Amino acid sequence: MPVESGNSAAARQVKQKRKSHSLSIRRTNSTEQDRPGMQRDMLEGQDSKLPMALRSNLLDLFGQIEREFENLYIENLELRREIESLNERLAGEGQTVDGGDLSKGALKTKASHSTSQLSQKLKTTYKASTSKIVSSFKATTSRAVCQLVKEYVGHRDGIWDLAVTRVQPLVLGTASADHCSMLWSIETGKCLLKYAGHAGSVNSIKFHPTEQMALTASGDQTAHIWRYMVQLPLPQPPADISVTSYDPFKKEKDHGLYKIANLLGQSLVVKLNKYYLSALITVCVYECVFICTASLDDDVDFSDKDEADGEADGPSECPTIRVATTTLKSHQGVVIAADWLVGGKQVVTASWDRAANLYDVETSELVHTLTGHDQELTHCCTHPTQRLVVTSSRDTTFRLWDFRDPSIHSVNVFQGHTDTVTSAVFTVGDNVVSGSDDRTVKVWDLKNMRSPIATIRTDSAVNRISVSANQRIIALPHDNRQVRLFDMNGVRLARLPRSNRQGHRRMVCCSAWNEENQACNLFTCGFDRQAIGWNINIPALLQEK
Repeated sequence: MPVESGNSAAARQVKQKRKSHSLSIRRTNSTEQDRPGMQRDMLEGQDSKLPMALRSNLLDLFGQIEREFENLYIENLELRREIESLNERLAGEGQTVDGGDLSKGALKTKASHSTSQLSQKLKTTYKASTSKIVSSFKATTSRAVCQLVKEYVGHRDGIWDLAVTRVQPLVLGTASADHCSMLWSIETGKCLLKYAGHAGSVNSIKFHPTEQMALTASGDQTAHIWRYMVQLPLPQPPADISVTSYDPFKKEKDHGLYKIANLLGQSLVVKLNKYYLSALITVCVYECVFICTASLDDDVDFSDKDEADGEADGPSECPTIRVATTTLKSHQGVVIAADWLVGGKQVVTASWDRAANLYDVETSELVHTLTGHDQELTHCCTHPTQRLVVTSSRDTTFRLWDFRDPSIHSVNVFQGHTDTVTSAVFTVGDNVVSGSDDRTVKVWDLKNMRSPIATIRTDSAVNRISVSANQRIIALPHDNRQVRLFDMNGVRLARLPRSNRQGHRRMVCCSAWNEENQACNLFTCGFDRQAIGWNINIPALLQEK
């Protein structure tokens, strides 16, 4: 009988090991295919507060991680098999090589390289799976507690600021770079009134605490106080309007028939070529038929329509105020913000001339000039119950001005930011919240100004922030089109949903809370020319914290 050599016997042992190892891998893979169904069946029988869809998603993610570990384990087994095969081959060839020396030579280099690859693959898998889990939680939370309710569209340029009236009826006010300020019905989204008295961008709007008066600041270096009177639209069923066409001036080039309609106390908007004419038809007793004609040579005032702008038209039927009740003009630069002091008898303005001015509303006289900032001011805010003012500046500081004692006007400087302080606002308690272009928001205690009690770090510059009065939730509008909600301890609560279909499409400039309206309790505006009303389910938000 032929005698087997040492090399052929070693080769047969290696082949048997490979065969048995491949069988074990097949068994492992077949078992893996049945495992997700078994685990899902086990999960269905367990008690959990997580939704079934979320549990299934988590199970799939952890299953992917487990499969990665199994693949790594299989690769480790194959590496060990190759090492054993190489040792057996070297032993069969009569070479006396110590296994320890092999591990220190080429085998060690190969194992080290493989280990680094496995480590990198583990890190990548872990990060990807973790981000998926966190994103699924955040998306579920945002959709559940934050919903878009209404969009307010009509401005022809970006909206810098917005506020809600403090007396009935509650309406939304916006200040825009299109030189106008508008008042909107919160429920219907319809424009109720437009103020067009400024000659520059309207940078700020605030409402009187007890009267129907608005305060606006503008790039024309003035601040205006103007009275408004609006009536909220009542929900009405759609009117039955029958329209027929008739053209008795068919041969005339300078005349045209707009519309023939049977209307009872309604407004008729009619069109000839590219010109529009608004005719208000009021019938007291009888229903009448009107034929409206107009000549193209007539002098028709279309100033309210702003048809020179080829972009989206504003509200078609919106009363306009063009004259201010009071004009405050003492600044030598852009007036960037203004606010009412408690009681409404005085106002404060902030300007790019590095000063803030205190005015008497009744006499329009300048009472005090607040100087000390090294660069342009960006914002000013007043305390809701005390005679305190806080001003923000590009010099990375904000200052607290105390007017509670008429004989002493103290000032305190807050230094904690490294870039422009875009806004600083008071809370109901003894706190000030400041936001900055350095991508941070800081919460300060008025009794201890040396360091903030909480710091919120974000991924984008923060613009004009607001704090809810009751629950003290901070709404942060960002340059990157996001709006995030935090509590006073710096804990993130939610991010407002944003996609191609909803949310802001450009920089978000300002936020404002309105807790008296449960259906629409947060408003935001931005340079996409729109303001948005949101419903924030605050109890659910705080419960998930």
